Amino acid sequence: MTHPVHHALRSAALAAAERGWPVFPLRPGDKRPAITAWEQRATTDSARIERCWAHTPYNVGIATGPAGLVVVDLDTPKGANDVPPAAWALPGIGDGADVLAVLAERRGQPYPGHTFTVRTGRGGAHLYFTAPDGAELHNSGGKLGWKVDTRAAGGYVVASGSVVNGRRYETTHDTAPAPLPAWLLQALRPAPAPTGTLGQVPTGRRAVGLVRTVLDAGEGQRNNRLYWAALRAYESGGAAAEGISEALVGAAVAVGLPEREARATVASAARRARGER
Repeated sequence: MTHPVHHALRSAALAAAERGWPVFPLRPGDKRPAITAWEQRATTDSARIERCWAHTPYNVGIATGPAGLVVVDLDTPKGANDVPPAAWALPGIGDGADVLAVLAERRGQPYPGHTFTVRTGRGGAHLYFTAPDGAELHNSGGKLGWKVDTRAAGGYVVASGSVVNGRRYETTHDTAPAPLPAWLLQALRPAPAPTGTLGQVPTGRRAVGLVRTVLDAGEGQRNNRLYWAALRAYESGGAAAEGISEALVGAAVAVGLPEREARATVASAARRARGER
């Protein structure tokens, strides 16, 4: 006999798959994938899902890239010390939903809440949108603003019905995902690389890997990853180092780091590599 918890999570996985969203197992009670190569192995095959969730209460992950989704993740503060940075220290700003509301107001657009919506375990929200044709968007961490992340190609979200730390993810607006609003698409498009950056990066595996390290950075990781990658580039030496460092600046800007801050970080790494203080 199937345990009720197993049944509920299996039903959640099947429900997502019925919408055409490939799913994969997350660790029980956790957000982390329970398998490797989860994006490639995510599936809508009901038989595979039945077998996977038959005996283990896996949470459910939705691979947003294969699902053709862009999910806007509106987070809440993680404690009394988690306060908005200066740019968002405004009256009425208390979480990611408030930030998104301000962004919409500044652009003269309605709040984009009329779409499939899931309340997260911590009281935030996931707004699901269909990804626009021909515009491959990747994950972003804080690019739109404080406590506003996105999950798209290369990312995943915890599906409705999953339980993390005893708190359930629940659908609060059950409707078809709306198309990603044009103003959000414009804000999420990668920034054009400054002259002489990404387009002139050497095509070697190391250079590409360093740039990818920065592009894959989430909120709170961007500056550290940029510094690490720039340090590796300068430690390698050679004429390619400057080109790679410019590409790293372009990548950092693309994931939301201000260009001035990115260039200062790269310059600091260069000094460290040269043994300067």
